[in-house]
Amino acid sequence: MLQFQVVRQTIFSLILMVVCSSMLLPQSALAAAKESGAVQQANDIVSAGRLRMQSQRLAKLYQQAGMGLNATQSLQQVDVSVAEINAEFSRLGSSGRKANVQRELARSEALWQEMRAALKQPPGPASAERVNQLADELMIHTGKLSMLIEAEGETPVGRLIDLSSRLNMLSQRLARLYLLAQGGNRAQGVLVDIEQARKEFTAGLGELDSARENSSASRDAVGLAKNQWIFFDSAIGRLSMGDKGDGKAVQNVVTSSERIAQVLDLASAQYARDYAETSRPVR
Repeated sequence: MLQFQVVRQTIFSLILMVVCSSMLLPQSALAAAKESGAVQQANDIVSAGRLRMQSQRLAKLYQQAGMGLNATQSLQQVDVSVAEINAEFSRLGSSGRKANVQRELARSEALWQEMRAALKQPPGPASAERVNQLADELMIHTGKLSMLIEAEGETPVGRLIDLSSRLNMLSQRLARLYLLAQGGNRAQGVLVDIEQARKEFTAGLGELDSARENSSASRDAVGLAKNQWIFFDSAIGRLSMGDKGDGKAVQNVVTSSERIAQVLDLASAQYARDYAETSRPVR
């Protein structure tokens, strides 16, 4: 009898262990899935932000080529960026999306196909105008795409990813508008857009710098962007001093706009890492 009780107790213990394990495994899998989802979402915000930035950067490079500013190199950079944008759209399209995100992604990609075709035309006044028009439309829709993806998140760091990528777009837009003005288009609308973008960039950079969610690494990345902004803004600011023929100022804008794009992309990537870290379940 005693032996039977021992056997029965042993069997009961084994059953309890199996039941407990079956309860723990789904929780572990759920935590892993949540962490993986956070990483993907962070990367998706970065991807959408890059699309928004590249809409303006490509128009800037196309404008440079039309003005004879490092024309060969500018067109080579266009080709490289076209391939990068194609890859970003492919990556975003491979993920499951809510219907509203899918619609905005489809609209953005349709605009991109139009812009890509326009970029194949030789640079000239008419083709540049078309590229600029499509660049602004693509900027608007990829901005909406980024906000929709960010809205699905559960941490404020997602806002910082979007803000840093928006600043990157503004830097490229500023450079493009500056080149338009240097090329002879000093319409009031262009000059107003330049000043508005400068003010928005300054305010946004201050917001990033003071964000309490900053890690030490992201704060360092923002610090690099602040340093580059000093040179970039100084070059842009010379436009108001009537430097229409100042080739050195134009070259400074061309060079510094590429540098600030690089450091802001690094900042966005760091915020994505921070996002994934803050979204990781506590074990």
